[in-house]
Amino acid sequence: MPQPTPRNTPLYTVTADTLVAVDFSPRTTKDPGPYRRLFTVPGTRAFTVGNLLARVPMGMFGVSAVLMIAGARGSYALAGAVVATGLAATAVVAPWTARLVDRYGQARIAVPATLLAALGSLSLLLCVRHGAPAWTLFASYAATATTPNLGGMSRARWAHLLKGDHGALHTANSFEQAVDELCFMLGPVLAAFLCGTLFPEAGTLAGVVLLVTGMLLFAAQRSTEPPVTQRAPTRATALFRAPGMPPLLSVCLAMGVVFGAMEVVTIAYADAQGHRSAAGAVLALQAAGSCAAGLLYGAVKPAGPAANRYPWCVAVMTALLTLPLLAAALTGSLLALAGALLGAGMATAPTMVTGMTLIQERTPEGRINEGMTLAVTGLLGGIAAGSALGGWLAEHASAPAGFGVPVAAAAVALMITLFSVDPSNRFRRSRATH
Repeated sequence: MPQPTPRNTPLYTVTADTLVAVDFSPRTTKDPGPYRRLFTVPGTRAFTVGNLLARVPMGMFGVSAVLMIAGARGSYALAGAVVATGLAATAVVAPWTARLVDRYGQARIAVPATLLAALGSLSLLLCVRHGAPAWTLFASYAATATTPNLGGMSRARWAHLLKGDHGALHTANSFEQAVDELCFMLGPVLAAFLCGTLFPEAGTLAGVVLLVTGMLLFAAQRSTEPPVTQRAPTRATALFRAPGMPPLLSVCLAMGVVFGAMEVVTIAYADAQGHRSAAGAVLALQAAGSCAAGLLYGAVKPAGPAANRYPWCVAVMTALLTLPLLAAALTGSLLALAGALLGAGMATAPTMVTGMTLIQERTPEGRINEGMTLAVTGLLGGIAAGSALGGWLAEHASAPAGFGVPVAAAAVALMITLFSVDPSNRFRRSRATH
């Protein structure tokens, strides 16, 4: 029988079943902080490095494809249509990929799925470079839809490793959201730099190398991989119908509209001011604000259940999204808009972290990757709709008017949250049946 461990000594237990327990109790020495304590768990540093390498390309591929196709074919319309096709294909394929990951394990599914997606990107590169017919571009980029939800798999590992420790899991989810924002900032900048400095295909090629290298490193960390849960061979309930899930996925859709509309309308506004080249930097400020807020949110101990915090997070986000609308309508200054976007971004990460925590809580056992991916699918669908709506309004009304779309979408998300989130967590009673 193992000997008892002193209270202030960290306990690590790694067995064949991949059970890891961590003691986050107060220490007699100086507290190293919640983020440093996360990475005292064996294997977390390696899988985080691999996941980060593989996630940076997620912000690179779209920009790289647009620059590569538009440069070779002289058509932004064709480039945009190809990227939109890939986005639509991802929305359809990603939940199926995630379901396979839950059923057979991350390494067994994610590695071949990533290799197939990498071949799709390389095929696109070759088709563009050698002047292949336009339909081959659509087919090639659609093949990249098999890319696994890297952020979801990473969150699934944290949920497994920190099971039962809600404070540490809150910190881990905040860290993952900050990584999402960091990749959003770095990916497009890196892609534009490589394509503009080296050659048009450089961004896509570098993205493929980073994606495959990162995924192989991530999958190699088998000690932190969540075990596959053997489910009974009965027909499983569709996850989007699981108790408590429909309103959360609806909010994800509305949040996607916020992000999609904000990006397009900001570009249109900067273009109208004669500073289109500065649009990327202005949007990066919004991501920077979200990244900083996410790290700060993860460092504090959450008060009460996530279901109680969620309406407040969405309400604050809705209020702060009025800042870009007011800055654009009243000042006409791109600098004022940049400051407003920085402030508006401060509410994004806390809202997303709390929402993802609820998704994890309400996802039936053994289907965590599928649950995370459904949330991302909702975001992607909302981004596509928001981009179209925001662009139409900016063109047919005005760019400042377009900033009303994110505010309206956030207000819809708030209404859904207020009338549907159940703080009593009654869904837990029926969770095991799904």
